[in-house]
Amino acid sequence: MTSSSDSSGSTASSASTALTRRTLMGLASAGLAAALLPMSASASASASTSAPGSARAAREAGAVTARLPAPTGPYDIGTVSARLVDRSRHDPWVPAQPYRELMVSVWYPAAPGAGQGRPRARYMAPGAAARWDAAAPHGIPKGTLDFAATRTHAREGAPADTRGGRRPVLVYAAGAGDPRTWGTSLVEEMASRGYVVVTVDHTYESPAVQFPDGSVKDFAPLMKAFEEAEKDGTVPELLKKTTDVRVADSTFLLDSLGSLPHGLSEVVDRRRVGMFGQSAGGIAAAQTMYEDRRVRAGVDLDGTLEFNSDPVGTNLMPVARHGLDRPFLLMGSDRPTEPSWRAFLSHSTGWKRNLTLRGAQHQAYTDLSALLPQAGVDRKTVEKNIGTVDPRRAVAAQRAYVASFFDRWLKGKDDGLLAAPSKRYPEVGFTG
Repeated sequence: MTSSSDSSGSTASSASTALTRRTLMGLASAGLAAALLPMSASASASASTSAPGSARAAREAGAVTARLPAPTGPYDIGTVSARLVDRSRHDPWVPAQPYRELMVSVWYPAAPGAGQGRPRARYMAPGAAARWDAAAPHGIPKGTLDFAATRTHAREGAPADTRGGRRPVLVYAAGAGDPRTWGTSLVEEMASRGYVVVTVDHTYESPAVQFPDGSVKDFAPLMKAFEEAEKDGTVPELLKKTTDVRVADSTFLLDSLGSLPHGLSEVVDRRRVGMFGQSAGGIAAAQTMYEDRRVRAGVDLDGTLEFNSDPVGTNLMPVARHGLDRPFLLMGSDRPTEPSWRAFLSHSTGWKRNLTLRGAQHQAYTDLSALLPQAGVDRKTVEKNIGTVDPRRAVAAQRAYVASFFDRWLKGKDDGLLAAPSKRYPEVGFTG
């Protein structure tokens, strides 16, 4: 494991193929397409050609340096990034590479005053930010937000707060085609409440993963695999492989908790592990928890627990077919409960809850709720991507319920929020 740098560098080759509508619809059934759609072949090519110096160009063009909502917990936050290398397997998307490498960031409570003189961490490394911006992600027009200049609330490399002993650790997984930073507002909230949170980029699935040497690896291999699967009629099998890769990455990450950078392995309590994520990240949380008992509690934010199938409900994931015997929270957008969630709930013997964020679309469970309104887009674009829910209320609600869930099951503190509908959060409906 080596510590990550924040330097920009050369970019990997762009994706050379575009996904057809049918493939995208197939991916959507597993929560994998919505985020991939913006990064078409032309957008990826544009990212490849515009990446050098694009952060500077964005500022010169008047791009907005966005602000993330401040975390509300009692702790200051520190963060470090690292490259993890799993030498026990070849890369599943680039078999010629005899190892699997991942980039992770660790967010944690910082010692009081320890952040003085330390810079606030970037939202994204410059090379990855250039790719993300060029994709015009999820309704954000290219060049309107400066992702590289945007700062988080965490201080780079701040000493950890060691008071109170070891802390519960959470793994956060973003949706398919999204970077690991795409849930920063929620991740920072959990760190400010006393958790160590590890975010992970699944290399060759994320649109741009920047490594310490400055190289940026995109998802061209995965795009090529999807094109071939669409031609061969093997999309469900490829979706299963994608989930299997995420689970294997997550298991490796859990194995690596004993060797985190910056001495953070001395801070985490590996007996209290949770996992959460949006879309495909929520899928990964559920399936990883099913396969790895080290995960004691999990949250799925609007991720379908089914591979591509017709009719719907006939190709459920193992976790949906068999359920879980440990606590799990489902929190979805404003639509009827889908068959895979109904199956999961009926087969699960552990504590479970199914919540709906009224008026929300799929991306309301990401940083888009905070960032899109700052991009100067019209209300129609906001509603298409986030929904009719007030974006600020969407952020507040998911923070409150995710924190309540993990506090109950990893800290033994129950604030009662998950017991019944709350007047504090009328946007949240209890559906099971």
